Amino acid sequence: MIFRRGTARIPAALWIPMALSIMIVTGCAAVGPDYVRPEVPVYEAWNTRLDGDANSGETDVRTLAAWWTTFDDPKLSELAGRAVKGNLDLKKAKERVREARARRGIAEADLFPSLDAAGSATWSRIISDTGTDTTGDLYTAGFDAAWELDVFGGVRRSVEAADRDLQASEEDLRNVLVSLLAEVGLNYLDVRIYQDRIAVAEDNLASQEETCRLTEWRYQAGLSDELAVQQARYNLENTRSQIPLLRTGLEAALNRVAVLLGEQPGKVHAELERREPIPAPPVRVAVGVPAELLRRRPDVRQAERQLAAQTARVGVATADLYPKFSLNGSIGLEALAMKDPASASLLLSGGPAITWAIFKGGAIRQNIEAQSALQEQALIQYEAVILGALEEVENALVAYAQVQLRRQALSEATQAARKAAELARHKYEAGLTDFTNVLDAQRSLLSFQEQLALSNGNVTGNLMRLYKALGGGWTPPTGSGRDTERDAAEGFFGNPDRASGKTDS
Repeated sequence: MIFRRGTARIPAALWIPMALSIMIVTGCAAVGPDYVRPEVPVYEAWNTRLDGDANSGETDVRTLAAWWTTFDDPKLSELAGRAVKGNLDLKKAKERVREARARRGIAEADLFPSLDAAGSATWSRIISDTGTDTTGDLYTAGFDAAWELDVFGGVRRSVEAADRDLQASEEDLRNVLVSLLAEVGLNYLDVRIYQDRIAVAEDNLASQEETCRLTEWRYQAGLSDELAVQQARYNLENTRSQIPLLRTGLEAALNRVAVLLGEQPGKVHAELERREPIPAPPVRVAVGVPAELLRRRPDVRQAERQLAAQTARVGVATADLYPKFSLNGSIGLEALAMKDPASASLLLSGGPAITWAIFKGGAIRQNIEAQSALQEQALIQYEAVILGALEEVENALVAYAQVQLRRQALSEATQAARKAAELARHKYEAGLTDFTNVLDAQRSLLSFQEQLALSNGNVTGNLMRLYKALGGGWTPPTGSGRDTERDAAEGFFGNPDRASGKTDS
């Protein structure tokens, strides 16, 4: 319809269907399944027997959120804070959250009307058979508005899916944080373990050099044969050959720590050069119960949010079965000359519209079937992530308990090996035993000392892995709602003191 300026009037009957449509929008529920968090039964207690340092007491949220502080190692706490600030994987995960937030905004924009501006200038020339030449100009400018009324909730389901995708990306961010802090702790631990192993090798090297000099002196004095000299020498050089491998491992661990901090390899060498003791684990560790784990592990929470998002997408696909209602309108000016705007005509048009996909060869229902299958896959994935989380904790509990028993046995074996090496050497000096006994005793001592150094590190390392398996390394939200969860996810990164273990007094 075209209305001239001064006579433009939109019939009142045009607003009747528009009003009815709006009433329908406010009264209709969104099609498709409503999401209900699935109940996944888990045991009330861990299968692994908890005794000694580990117990099933309720975990302290603050302690678990900053688990590295329980080792009472200021350097470890400092490195954790620096990793939170500089790690590149963490920065990339934060950008994924930013992307998901923007995509939610895109989906939400479909709930509102759209307004487009357009203008054109057209020049025409007509030459008739008689040679008459007619030219003309036409200028138009105006606005077009459109609003699709979300009667059956397809757009709302799309926003719901995007909202849950955003929450899933926030959980992914937390999961990256949990893994990062565990990696920082374990690689820092590797540095200290390698330093201990190098110290053990160098101490044994010094002892074996002295033994080698003793065999050479006895050989020169005619108290021993050359066999003992050569045995002492190859034992000495074998120990010496292990040191370069240990130093290579130390360099790799130092470089890995630097990269985890988002810094160039070699950056932390100077500050970690001095040998420090392996961080000692706390006396008691509360691991909670399996149900707590499902509420705290970011990967489990992420899988649950992904299931919720896919459930909403089933609704998006279902909405295609129903008609789509929209309100369209335009207003514009049309003139034959730019110099005389008073002669311009006002053009108004508007009204409701309906579109309905009557036949598409079954494509719509097949899409619903496909989205439903993806929903089932998301549910299976959620259950698989839960099983994997429970498995990881059970394995970590067993490893932490058993390595402590191993460390105790190795400690006693090392003491016995040290005593045996001293007795063998004294007897050899007195000529009461063959050098083979000295050689075997020194080899055994070096082996037990190195295993003990590894075992000391494994006790701490397995506890770090247990903290990671429990979902430690982030602060759970204290409120409810998407904004609260977003603030909780971002709040950690804005407070480096929390990563370093500092708290407000």
